[in-house]
Amino acid sequence: METKQETPTKSDLPLDGVKVAAITVVWAGPHCTQVLAEWGAEVIRVEPVDAIQPYSRGAERIAPREQLIEMANNGITLSAYPDFEPGDEPWNRNPGFNSHSRNKKSMACNIMTSEGKQAFLKLIKEVDVLVENNVPTTIEKAGITYDTLKEINPRLIMLRMPAYGLSGPYKGYRAFGTHVEAMIGHHYLRGYPDGTPDQTGEAFTADAFAGLLGATVITAALRYRDLTGEGQQIEMPLAEGFLSNLGEFILDFEMNDRVAGPQGNTHHSHAPHGLFPTHGVDQWIAIDVSEDSEWQTLCEVLHADLLQNDTKFATQLSRFNNRDALHKELAKFTVEYDKNELFQQLQVAGVCAGPVMDDVELLSSPQLINRGFFEELDSPVIGNYRYPGIMTKWINTPNTLRTAPPRLGEHSEEIYKELLGYSDLEYKELFEQGHVGDRYPDHLLPEFLRAPQ
Repeated sequence: METKQETPTKSDLPLDGVKVAAITVVWAGPHCTQVLAEWGAEVIRVEPVDAIQPYSRGAERIAPREQLIEMANNGITLSAYPDFEPGDEPWNRNPGFNSHSRNKKSMACNIMTSEGKQAFLKLIKEVDVLVENNVPTTIEKAGITYDTLKEINPRLIMLRMPAYGLSGPYKGYRAFGTHVEAMIGHHYLRGYPDGTPDQTGEAFTADAFAGLLGATVITAALRYRDLTGEGQQIEMPLAEGFLSNLGEFILDFEMNDRVAGPQGNTHHSHAPHGLFPTHGVDQWIAIDVSEDSEWQTLCEVLHADLLQNDTKFATQLSRFNNRDALHKELAKFTVEYDKNELFQQLQVAGVCAGPVMDDVELLSSPQLINRGFFEELDSPVIGNYRYPGIMTKWINTPNTLRTAPPRLGEHSEEIYKELLGYSDLEYKELFEQGHVGDRYPDHLLPEFLRAPQ
């Protein structure tokens, strides 16, 4: 039975009253503010309407429906609009942006213009937190470093999330999560022993981790401010933030002078450990055996007497030393089973296992459905769709998604007039000059979206 939660009022949530300004792109920064917004913070995305912000709403690479379908047929689907229709406002229909933008507001403001910077500095007076994950030189060129902003708001907490740091020889280098992971060795470790790092594909784990770590350190800084009254800048490079996750391999080298090498799906002592084919086309199950008793149980469930009696696989050490042959032989048995049925049989028997799910199967997962994880949000430009829900459940603080992703500049009038104190006339002038609005100007858009002349 699906678990139902009451929609919380804003005052029920722990970050109620905290205002966050966000100049964020791609995933790390937006993911950080997603978590803050989910727990009650008022997150205001600061984004230009008179220029296209790359790696945000996808407006720099808008394509017509026919081209999107062709891309999807070639496996490129991440940025496909609902039903492949860009619509009149494709920047509001981008799934990459919308996935992390629920519960947020959008303020049209270009910090690179004098009018935009003036509005932004007014905003800084009113907020508790500023989150940005741009190349450090971008913030410096805009003249909005912490040294400047703390003079306006001494209680401001500013989280900066560069790829490699605000100092050092790599300070100005541009990178996404995949480049960061390459620099710190994660791509190498994720690779397969008989392959090359390029075969690992994209995971962007550093981005995902940075979002959660960023939200954590901000809440700690808010606590510190409560105790001392002091704001501060937090520098959290993606590379250094994620590097601690590889501590085991670093210490192994430091202590034992041993290079771990590519890991793939292997484990340093468990065998079998990996993905094994099951009945059907491209169907798989993950299995992990850590001790001899589990191996015996696995063989019994699979009716694999030949494996169970093979002396090469009798002990944990012998299985590990012969793991390539073991995995090859084990696959001959697992391929006869349905992955979900085998998963449940192994779990009941006490063997760690899990089916490999694709995105369609995930949306119909009985576990996630039972827990009410996916939640529907309705938007006039996107439609009604399911979104990944809240990542944690608090016994005394029920929570659920509240508002759909914001349209470009949707909350500008509210923020400029009610929060920043702009008059109706001042706001009208900004609108007429193109500094605020809800649509990019025609000269920035592909021809098929431009207004007819």
